Amino acid sequence: MAKNLLVKTLVELRGNPRACVFTEPLWGLSMNLCLPYASVYMLALGLKDADVGFIATVYMLTQVIFGFLGGVITDKLGRRKTTAVFDFISWSIPCLIWMRAQGFWFFLAAALFNGSMKVTTNSWDCLLVEDAEKSQITKIYSLVIVCGQLSALFAPISSILVSRLTLVPAIRILYTNAFIVMTAKIFLLYHFSSETRTGTVRMQETKRVKFFSLLAGYGVVFKIIGRSKGTVFSLAIAALVGAVQMVNITFWQVIVSKKLLVPDPLLPLFPMFRSVLAIAFLFLVIPQLSKLTLRTPLLFGFGAYIAGQTLLVLSPSTGFIRYGILCISLFFDAFGSGTLAMLAESLVALHVDVAERARVMAIQHMIIMFATSPFGWIGGILSGINRSFPFMLNIILLTTGIAVTLLYYYRNPEAHGVGLERELMSIENRETAIEPS
Repeated sequence: MAKNLLVKTLVELRGNPRACVFTEPLWGLSMNLCLPYASVYMLALGLKDADVGFIATVYMLTQVIFGFLGGVITDKLGRRKTTAVFDFISWSIPCLIWMRAQGFWFFLAAALFNGSMKVTTNSWDCLLVEDAEKSQITKIYSLVIVCGQLSALFAPISSILVSRLTLVPAIRILYTNAFIVMTAKIFLLYHFSSETRTGTVRMQETKRVKFFSLLAGYGVVFKIIGRSKGTVFSLAIAALVGAVQMVNITFWQVIVSKKLLVPDPLLPLFPMFRSVLAIAFLFLVIPQLSKLTLRTPLLFGFGAYIAGQTLLVLSPSTGFIRYGILCISLFFDAFGSGTLAMLAESLVALHVDVAERARVMAIQHMIIMFATSPFGWIGGILSGINRSFPFMLNIILLTTGIAVTLLYYYRNPEAHGVGLERELMSIENRETAIEPS
């Protein structure tokens, strides 16, 4: 039934939501062909594990800066123009640098440009949902997630190129393709979209207000966040999940390639398998989690993720059995990461002060990125010592997540019976109550 509702939503989409969703699959034909090889491509060009981790940290810190600036930039330029300009800066330009990369400084420069993508995270989200019907928003985001997961199905293209051309020449071609397709996506989205109603109002309201005056208004937001125990808890969970995901994205391909000795052409097939599992969980399992109390799926998610990371660390580096263990590891990872990513985002949204939603969300994401950013550098140092150590760090972080969850619910017994579905309904009622008639 969920699938039918999503298909119905897809067919009925109009305006900006249609433009955003229909152009999103182009991501799979551009960047997602390169991402499974990003770290091993760096290693092949002479970078050390610590260099890869340092660049990941610089990338995250750049996102912190642009995440802070993104809300004001989006209001000043408008959702549509901001998305076009910063998509080109954060994706098209880095693709050209990655395509011609010769060493550390190329990747560092690309990371600085790429970090500005946090501006478009804000503007694109606004473009996607601001003019959409409220009843469609959840399903629209589900379609976006499905598009992102389906993009991994194009992974065999990368495998074929790498097997025939070897790693570095193949990835240079894929980054050239990524530049062309991503630039085409930018132009198509700009052509078929229009400025949102809210965006038009905000452009007029901020037209004569100085940029730094708008930034100064963020001071009160930190006080709002600090007053809420639920907000602090949600930030802790989101930061832990973000750190684990950062280590996984940066070093998973390194351990699989360099320790488990999986051939380069096979690397993209495992993320494809994980994506298929994630889609299945999205339709079959995760909808059921909304009927449970938030504590239960959080604990299950952390537990499953720990199981997946433990299997990855214990997997032998020889023999066919390593492929079986790797697939089982990905099964647990898909459930754990999918559940925790959904719940982390939901928890952050659940505890936002309704009257200050936009500014509070911007600061929350900035805090999460700032807390997460050191783990790329830490993971790089650990990987240089032993390729398993970054994932042992993940196990420690996930175990900390269990402890934080149990401590929060122990100290706040009134939160025990609160389910995601009930909270979402409560939020919708509160927002409806404050809307002007």
